Amino acid sequence: MLKEREKKLKIYLTSRDACFTKRKEGVLDEEVLLLTQQLLSSNPDFATLWNYRREILLHLETVRSEDEIQRLYEEELSFLEACLKVNPKSYGSWHHRGWVSTRLPRPDWARELSLCERCLSLDDRNFHCWDYRRMVVRVSGVPVDQELQFTDRLIGSNFSNYSSWHYRSTLLPLLHPGSPEAASPQREPPTSSACSSPSTSPQTHSHRVCEEQLLKEYELVQNAFFTDPNDQSAWFYYRWLLGRAEREEMISCVYVSREGERVVVAFSRPVNALSVGLLLVVDGQPQQVNWRSAHPRLRHSPMWICDLPPGTISDTSNEHNLTVHWTERHTHRDCALYTGRSESWCRDSATDLELFRSELSVEKSSVLQSELQSCTQLLELEPQNKWCLLTIILLMRALDPLGYEKETLAYFQTLKEVDSMRTSYYSDLCSKFMIENTILKMEYAEVRVFSLCEKNLSTLCHLDQLLLVTHINLSSNQLLGLPPQFAMLQCLEVLQADDNAIENLEGVYHLSKLEEVSLRNNNITQLSDLKILTTCPRLARLDLRGNPITQIANIQSQLAELLPSITELLL
Repeated sequence: MLKEREKKLKIYLTSRDACFTKRKEGVLDEEVLLLTQQLLSSNPDFATLWNYRREILLHLETVRSEDEIQRLYEEELSFLEACLKVNPKSYGSWHHRGWVSTRLPRPDWARELSLCERCLSLDDRNFHCWDYRRMVVRVSGVPVDQELQFTDRLIGSNFSNYSSWHYRSTLLPLLHPGSPEAASPQREPPTSSACSSPSTSPQTHSHRVCEEQLLKEYELVQNAFFTDPNDQSAWFYYRWLLGRAEREEMISCVYVSREGERVVVAFSRPVNALSVGLLLVVDGQPQQVNWRSAHPRLRHSPMWICDLPPGTISDTSNEHNLTVHWTERHTHRDCALYTGRSESWCRDSATDLELFRSELSVEKSSVLQSELQSCTQLLELEPQNKWCLLTIILLMRALDPLGYEKETLAYFQTLKEVDSMRTSYYSDLCSKFMIENTILKMEYAEVRVFSLCEKNLSTLCHLDQLLLVTHINLSSNQLLGLPPQFAMLQCLEVLQADDNAIENLEGVYHLSKLEEVSLRNNNITQLSDLKILTTCPRLARLDLRGNPITQIANIQSQLAELLPSITELLL
């Protein structure tokens, strides 16, 4: 047996070396085509030989008639089927098949779809085959509704077919597109209806699904997870259904301050203002300004800042009109700075943008309420089911995030007990939801004070929504640091972050209005941890009591030298 294997290996290596030699010599004939075929039949993952084979086929195209080329490539497809039997997940075989199919003078796309169905019936998670099928569908123009019926068949035969659920999520927005987001102040109103004709360009689609179809999907997926509550495929799809569509790309806020003559622009998503074409116009005059993000580490940021030339808007007796143009998206935002005002802003609130939840129709709200009851009943039968617990939380978020806040916190606690390996993930997700709720409460109260003390926060997010906040209280949480995104709190005057485990103040960067910082009972250990505070010129009060740094000899004099603006230092 060993000698036979050694003999086969010797033949294989000899043939391989012969191929390399012929390729170096530029030989492109049928003899080499046969030689590469013998090698690839036993090892279809030899990328170099597939490349050589394509070179030969391209050469033969130049010396053969169309009918001969058709036969040549049909034989190649038959050979590839044999290779896929050796390894159904061969990168090289699927890639080469895609190449051959596009070179065929008269391709048989029905045959290719049939091959995909056969392969997926053997392994419904063969992502190579799924990728190839999507290419065939795109090139051959298979109708979207036909592909959706294909996912119906696969899901009907196996609810655990994750790939089919995922493929379905890409098809539904094309076949049943939802209404576009409401026009923003600087855009023309949309003209399409709630369930417009199917889009053929997924790259330009908003990924929304019309409500009528969405309600049908809830019923389909509920059947799946009630059949097998522990299978994750249907739960993941259900979570996608409950998710919000991608936000419209827009300027969400323009803030202007006479102090420092500064303009801050916030976007609905992170951008690179240096490359998207941002133009600032003040009183009809375009301004030559340099845009920068709130922190040097944020190359793509939802917030960008610029300083106007001295004297542009400093006189409080003058009124000014500013316009920020986002030329890449053909959109703009206006902001007026009135006489006697030191600052002004024009923004869409989180509630206006439906940032943390979507407005529900009576019908959809009723259906989701019914879904919540069904999941609650399922949880009574499966009290340890983490997917059911998480879905209940998401349903509560979709229905009424503030009204269900107490119940949500209780379910998160149960989740951490049931799925202890993912405790950190659930803590971060819970922190995200608590921050969202607090932003909504702040906006309803129309205040600029943000308090999140004693919420067990493990992370900070949505900091771009806190641009206008002047006072923030993050005390008694589980924060380890203030991230670079914290520098987006450009109006912040007072920071309270006592009783955490903070050891990194990276985000307290160039906050020009910051006057007070309280960091009692954290983990600030050395002078270099506080060096970032030198970028905050108005800082006058610093409380470091209960930090290891207070044990350093002569720390008071060192801090006085490092931060000369401080008039009240508590150690």
